[in-house]
Amino acid sequence: MLDILSRSVEAKPPSLPEGEDKSSLASPPVTVSQVSSPYPPVTAVPTQTDASGILFDFNNGCRVKLPSREGVTWRVRLRDLDTGNVLFEHGGLTDAFVTSSKRWFVRFGIEVWQDTQASETVPVFSHQYGAYAKDVLIQFPIGTLGDTLAWMPYAARFADEHGARVTCALSKLIRPLFEAAYPHIRFVTHEEVVEQKLAQTFYATYSLGLFFEDAACDWQPTDFRFVGLHKTAAYILGVSPAEEPAKISVPDEGRPIAEPYVCIAVQASSQCKYWNNPTGWSEVITWLKQQGYRVVCIDQKSVHGSGIVWNHIPHGVEDQTGDRPLIERARWLKHAAFFIGNSSGLAWLAWSAGIPAVMISGFTHPTNEFATPYRIINWHTCNSCWNDPKERFDHHDFLWCPRHANTPRQFECTRLITASQVIDKLKNISFYNEKV
Repeated sequence: MLDILSRSVEAKPPSLPEGEDKSSLASPPVTVSQVSSPYPPVTAVPTQTDASGILFDFNNGCRVKLPSREGVTWRVRLRDLDTGNVLFEHGGLTDAFVTSSKRWFVRFGIEVWQDTQASETVPVFSHQYGAYAKDVLIQFPIGTLGDTLAWMPYAARFADEHGARVTCALSKLIRPLFEAAYPHIRFVTHEEVVEQKLAQTFYATYSLGLFFEDAACDWQPTDFRFVGLHKTAAYILGVSPAEEPAKISVPDEGRPIAEPYVCIAVQASSQCKYWNNPTGWSEVITWLKQQGYRVVCIDQKSVHGSGIVWNHIPHGVEDQTGDRPLIERARWLKHAAFFIGNSSGLAWLAWSAGIPAVMISGFTHPTNEFATPYRIINWHTCNSCWNDPKERFDHHDFLWCPRHANTPRQFECTRLITASQVIDKLKNISFYNEKV
């Protein structure tokens, strides 16, 4: 279950922790170096010292480095203090570096003894995990909006429950949303972690992500496809999975337009995430305008796709696309009557903005996202392939449809969600009921 290393080795996740949607962030493409190491590296040796010369910390798991002393051997035991299980115990060690295989939160207990010639052991060091008033790093992958918004409440919950001084490393594009909303948390970029040598200061480090190839559950205690996109962060951090929207701080600049309006977002990073009904958006937009709403599209891109498939924003909407600050997107959402879109980062931003979020998705199961009475799925069709562990999502195949690719049933999960089904859901929104 654990590795004994004679030298320091940088731990890397089993695969790049990809997210739901990258299309709503103006960020550069992922490079080869980012794929191999999506997070800033931890220090080569543990950051915490003891008078005995033993080094230890909880950066990407429990790490214990034993000093080399002539004629001295050591015995090490690692325990899970909550379950009572001994996770590792080994004697006769010299210059050893013990690292746990589990990188998610475990309340570890460390015990070290020195072996004696009399076949006895002398207690030398004991430590029980405690993050109170300690510096803890929680790392978010860059390039994703929805994932970061989904996971931020759990990072804040960890800080509150442990009384830790939490630092969150994330995209500079998202940081402005959080800084005033979470004043007790320090926000930095991945680059700042490296440039300021912050890794040397952390007692513990936890990496949030969607780890597709983690069959041994070394980076997540349970497969994210079972528990949902947002709640996987709760399990990694060992806090309650009860969901809540991320807090965001939006300067009060008033409504961007005076008339009632609805925000929509239609683009996505893969075709399976689109609402693929050929007339769906056109019918819904026509109906919204008949009710007196202006319809504003706040996607990053007006056209997006790959190869021979390209998706344009619907005809008849007001175009507010472009590389705009997320604060501006949040302002549009804050004053909108409601939001309509797919399972994307802007849906999570709408939830944080406190407005009804109408989410149209067939490739994900409703448990994958936040609970909303306005979730739309057609159970008569193929659905929820994203949450099926047997179907490995291919981030490089824009037309990924694992069960029905190249058949008449391709993308039926949303192609068969009709405009009438969406409109019926819109009629239930309190804003609409109050208006009529």
